[in-house]
Amino acid sequence: MSAATPADDPTEADVPVAAGAPAEVVGPLARGIAVLHQVSEAGGRTGLADVVRSTGLARSTVDRVTATLAHMGYVRLDGTTVRLAPRVMELGNAYLGALGFPERLGPFAEQLAAELDASVSLSVPDLDGVRVVHQTTRRRPMPLAFRIGDLVPAERTAPGPLFAASWTGEEWARWRQRRKADPEGRHFPLVPPSRGGSATDLGERAARAGEDGWAVDDQLIEPGLIGLAAPVRDACGTVVCAVAVISHTSRHSADSLRRAALPRMRRTVVAMERELLRPAPAAEAPAAGPADWTAPSKRELGAGFIASLARGLTVVTAFGEGRSELTATAIATATGLSRATARRALRTLEQLGCATARGPVFRLTPRVLALGYPPLSVTTLPEIAAPHLAALVRQVHDSASLAVLDGDDIRYTARVATERIMSVHITIGTRFPAYAASMGRVLLAGLPAGERAERLARVRPAPLTPRTITRADALAAVLDRAAADGYALVDGELEDGLRSLAVPVHDRSGRAVAALNVAMHSSRRTTADCLRDVLPQLRATAARVEADLCVAGRFTHIPVV
Repeated sequence: MSAATPADDPTEADVPVAAGAPAEVVGPLARGIAVLHQVSEAGGRTGLADVVRSTGLARSTVDRVTATLAHMGYVRLDGTTVRLAPRVMELGNAYLGALGFPERLGPFAEQLAAELDASVSLSVPDLDGVRVVHQTTRRRPMPLAFRIGDLVPAERTAPGPLFAASWTGEEWARWRQRRKADPEGRHFPLVPPSRGGSATDLGERAARAGEDGWAVDDQLIEPGLIGLAAPVRDACGTVVCAVAVISHTSRHSADSLRRAALPRMRRTVVAMERELLRPAPAAEAPAAGPADWTAPSKRELGAGFIASLARGLTVVTAFGEGRSELTATAIATATGLSRATARRALRTLEQLGCATARGPVFRLTPRVLALGYPPLSVTTLPEIAAPHLAALVRQVHDSASLAVLDGDDIRYTARVATERIMSVHITIGTRFPAYAASMGRVLLAGLPAGERAERLARVRPAPLTPRTITRADALAAVLDRAAADGYALVDGELEDGLRSLAVPVHDRSGRAVAALNVAMHSSRRTTADCLRDVLPQLRATAARVEADLCVAGRFTHIPVV
């Protein structure tokens, strides 16, 4: 086993790189990817000792890797616990952006889901497995859905036979070897162990799928789950993905799902394939180069920061929309790395199955999604905001909350309280009239002018305290000012002695989807103190939440509650 080791990363004997790997493989990058993969498989949160056991790495190595990942914003460390952070999704976003079609075909999948009132997914082949790249879920008491990045065995899915229909002899041999070594499919922890039987007749199902142009999964993944899939082809006739409708035996049998869904699926596939014939969007701006921060980070953290790991992961983010195939030279130009460094990172990613090469050109593979995407693809805005709220409370020593508009009220969705004898006691789910709350006012102020006027006309404000503003014209002026200032301060209008300062939280489109506030007793600070001492911290916190929301919401829907 051979691994190049830069000066900032001493040689270790536990490099998880296959025997016979090229000498240019970067050991620290391989170790970092191994750690991210294990934390992801643990559900996005695990103990450092568990990472040591699962990866076989030394504890000192795991400590340095996780410290570097934390400095990059990819994980958060809480004592001996490591958690994935939303920013790590930029790795998967690079693959999905380079792939191109999840964003372009997603609206068609959403329309199909609405027509059928069923969950719809898009998936791609990943060696002898199937990996989900888009998911549209219907609201049900028992929702049926995969997470983006989930990997399932080809033989136990509806898309699997569609992809296997074009396998080469080598690919079939690899599948048979895996089945022989792992007959129960324990390499795929998402699904229960295989019971054999029809899960083994993939060859017959693939031949039938090639003739029919569709395939079905009749409770092969798990009892009660049924899937129907159809292929989507590019301009060259190559199957690039599969669209699948997922249902439950309480609603459909395999035959009834085919009768109900297949005609609409075929119309959707035609629309998707027509979309793929259109010119692709222009290439997005490449990721910023790391040269301006890796050196300072190394000086700041010393041996705790592994620069070669940071540089290697930055190579992944060089890919994206309009940049599906890149050479080492192109990546060096985009990132500010040397060509030799970029090439070594690419060869390492290739060795780990996260990239493929055709001559001098490299592409990312679906395996990049295994680096944190599945558990984080189902995260919510309150979960994204929670650690930032906690940090804000440590700074200002007052309680902080997140809320959304719910009709004419605000509803609290996340909260971190400060420890005080006299503190503001509010629980998640609490509702207050939006017109009298600071968070309500910044959210109302963020609405289009027409909608804002309609709401004010509908509401009949009640004087909750002697200071509550209730006149329509006065409320309209307050909201206009909140829209202009980007914050709202409410002093004793919701409750005597309660002073609250709030700012909006915007999604990727710039829409205010929630609000953050800091609340305190009026004796704690004057209004001038709030604006001088609290508002900058509150705005900085909102910016950090928005940054995480921007990354997490690139290819996923982030529920606000």
